[in-house]
Amino acid sequence: MGNPAVNHTGAAGLTATEHRLANGLRLVLSEDHLTPVAAVCIWYDVGSRHEISGRTGLAHLFEHLMFQGSAQVTGNGHFELVQGAGGSLNGTTSFERTNYFETMPAHQLELALWLEADRMGTLLAALDDESLDNQRDVVKNERRQRYDNVPYGTAFERLIALAYPEGHPYHHTPIGSMTDLDAATLADARAFFRANYAPNNAVLAIVGDIDSQQTLAWADKYFGSIPAHDGKMPLRNAELPDIIGTEIRQVIREDVPARALMAAYRLPEDGTRECDAADLAVTVLGNGMSSRLYNRLVRHDRTAIAADFGVMRLAGTPSLGWMDVKASGGTEVPQIEAAVNEELARFSADGPSAEELERAQAQLEREWLDRFSTVAGRADELCRYAVLFGDPQLAFTAVSRALDITAAEVKAVAAARLRPDNRAVLVYEPTGSPEPAVTGQVDPDGADPDGADPDGAGENSAGEDGTRQ
Repeated sequence: MGNPAVNHTGAAGLTATEHRLANGLRLVLSEDHLTPVAAVCIWYDVGSRHEISGRTGLAHLFEHLMFQGSAQVTGNGHFELVQGAGGSLNGTTSFERTNYFETMPAHQLELALWLEADRMGTLLAALDDESLDNQRDVVKNERRQRYDNVPYGTAFERLIALAYPEGHPYHHTPIGSMTDLDAATLADARAFFRANYAPNNAVLAIVGDIDSQQTLAWADKYFGSIPAHDGKMPLRNAELPDIIGTEIRQVIREDVPARALMAAYRLPEDGTRECDAADLAVTVLGNGMSSRLYNRLVRHDRTAIAADFGVMRLAGTPSLGWMDVKASGGTEVPQIEAAVNEELARFSADGPSAEELERAQAQLEREWLDRFSTVAGRADELCRYAVLFGDPQLAFTAVSRALDITAAEVKAVAAARLRPDNRAVLVYEPTGSPEPAVTGQVDPDGADPDGADPDGAGENSAGEDGTRQ
């Protein structure tokens, strides 16, 4: 069976036990008998940061291929069996992981475990050129629909490419470029599976109306015979200076409905107090209609119709603060940018008020409670902390750490990170508008939408998702 269980009690009396099979698969079990449902979530420690130049998008493409059948399940059978049993399912890809998940009636848990084990152990038996070509076309069409042919669609990949330099593992995003998707071969896909889809590179969380001993027995029955594999490529160095060092700016002239100012800031890595403080700072500044930027730009100045600021937390490299302001009417971007700079400078000098900090912490607490209110959300969080930080029990205490952050810490991280020399800026000008003035360092490749080696949306544009039917 492998290593014995480790039992912990978390927030609100929730518990989780940890186990490890002999082949290295980590299991996290959490019983919750409130409703007769069970969630199965598996995270593989592979995302777009593990890809190499010339093969971007392979992690996300492979996520699609995992729904194309395995030795015992042909074609679309995974969907048919889960949905026929009254369950739901999906998968997503981000920079740092790929996950797959099912929520089932509790008495159908064994079916979900069998299905996940069959594709982990035998996917190569069903993987062929036909399924590869089919899903390659699906992913390329997804890119067209969600990025290339929608207003501002390539903004995120452009900012990612500016914030993380050429050659950095986070420089490109999970969706992949058209060129690289076309270049992917069946041999590439098979090698990618062998290297990354192994039990010793995964965490399986099972949460809900379960019997832990029976669930553990099923997990060992279906997953225990799958061999471990040690061929995973080591990660490239993802270390970066805390500060970009100079403002980088691109002006994009496209057929968009309104001028826009977007900016990306390097923020502290996930799993640190500084990242929690940065999240609170960004929440005060740009999360919701009570935020400073919304009040200033939308309500008071009436220069914008939307003003948002969020954090994409990253564990393996500096996180990303993402600001997005859409101009109102004929307002020029320099007028908006001046107001933004004023608000950021004021916040960096004074920090949040007691009321603002309390409200921001309440927002983060509500978001945490939303995630933990479902068995599927809880399973995903347990996987997240197991894969990225080595300890699923941290999921239970994440909110308490955020609530412990002080106003002084929020002020300090804002002053250190939310500054002009630590941002990449995109200015969108609608086609036909006058040429804007340009300041700061200009990136010479700003007009090339493929230069950023794109990605996907979801989780504040952090990952790819969507049903694979």
